[in-house]
Amino acid sequence: MGKIELEGMHFYAYHGHFDAEQIVGSEFIVDLQLKTDCSKAGLSDDLKDALNYQAVYTLIQKEMTVKSRLLEHVANRILDVLFSKFPDLKKAKVKVSKMNPPMGGEIEKVSVTLKR
Repeated sequence: MGKIELEGMHFYAYHGHFDAEQIVGSEFIVDLQLKTDCSKAGLSDDLKDALNYQAVYTLIQKEMTVKSRLLEHVANRILDVLFSKFPDLKKAKVKVSKMNPPMGGEIEKVSVTLKR
């Protein structure tokens, strides 16, 4: 079993409970851990034997363009698409962070982490 991590993916997106957040947008950071069998790719050195993390990034990038009210919804959609597109994926953990959330005080970020 191997672990593939995509860390610190930055996106400008339009997620948030308040209508203004869906108009103005905000910066988000997504961190991802994927567990899969990496043995075949480790021996063959061939992308067709690997979980293609460029394709993973592209899927996450697409999901971040779909407006959502809740970070939980964004994270769940990301997990749904990853497990539907990569049948060899065994486990995944996604953390979606909203930078500078409008919560009435100085807050660096708020994050939601889901595992499957």
